[in-house]
Amino acid sequence: MDRLLEVNNMHTSFQTYLGEVKAVRGVYFHLEKGEALGIVGESGSGKSITMMSIMKLLPENGKTTADSIKFLDKDLLKLNNKKMEGIRGNDIGMIFQDPMTSLDPVFKIGHQLAEPLIKHKHMNKEDARKKVIEMLKLVKIPSADKRINQYPHEFSGGMRQRAMIAMALICNPKLLIADEPTTALDVTIQAQILELMKDLKTKLGMSIILITHDLGVVANLCSRINVMYGGMIIESGSTRDIFYNSKHPYTWGLLKSIPNPMEDIKQRLKPIDGTPPDLLKPPAGCPFAPRCEYTMKICLSKLPGAFKIDENHFSLCWLNHLNAPKTDKISGGVIKNEI
Repeated sequence: MDRLLEVNNMHTSFQTYLGEVKAVRGVYFHLEKGEALGIVGESGSGKSITMMSIMKLLPENGKTTADSIKFLDKDLLKLNNKKMEGIRGNDIGMIFQDPMTSLDPVFKIGHQLAEPLIKHKHMNKEDARKKVIEMLKLVKIPSADKRINQYPHEFSGGMRQRAMIAMALICNPKLLIADEPTTALDVTIQAQILELMKDLKTKLGMSIILITHDLGVVANLCSRINVMYGGMIIESGSTRDIFYNSKHPYTWGLLKSIPNPMEDIKQRLKPIDGTPPDLLKPPAGCPFAPRCEYTMKICLSKLPGAFKIDENHFSLCWLNHLNAPKTDKISGGVIKNEI
């Protein structure tokens, strides 16, 4: 597979009246063409800021540095705002968390979807209108030729989310970033949106980065998962690795918080005790150490490196060190039965 996106040692911070908030700390990851990658973690773990940094959509007090952020062999860090405008919405589409706040309430849906076609593809209004209707039909919005003349408040929550997907895909981007695309939707609509994204990925041959706090959402769509915590990727591997052979206590905590219908003995879902670290003063050691039941002395003072579990699976946890005490979970994973 060809590499579409490669991020090397990216840091993002925000200057506030309290000091510097180090929101993303030394992130490395890559994405292949046609691949779906899941980024999971609690709120505040750095998932959305990582993507906003790549897109250069940070507020004025935000700053991003990196060795490189390569997209289609271009280093995005070196591009000025005008060149980035040619990439955003054209080569990279993004679905934001809340479609009601992302869609402009004073413009009709058709106008908002046609705008990127006129800007990036230089279409006239009639051709853009035909393309908008075609795209609304693709995302399964009924009566598309009538719906283009309606305002966002006239759409249901699920239909607004479909309209946002249509807007993100209107220019046939090579990469779609979906930031919590199902959070505000009921379970039935969630399943429909995820199935739609899976279908569009196959039809259009695009790559997807799916941001979510729910591991269950990424199970059927993504082939690889990055687990984020405290502004860092603390475990990365294939979906099977993360679900059945995870090697970080934080990942175990996430897995324990979702139901497993295949377990012989039903168990209560267990939340992760404690709160995420204060990124105004990031801890010297493992960011998860204060909440971890396996914390050792070294965890509090020294950040672990990336321990390689196999070719495409690594974990930032001292329990993977050769001299670390052994636990049943390090040797066997936390899910005994396949879903």
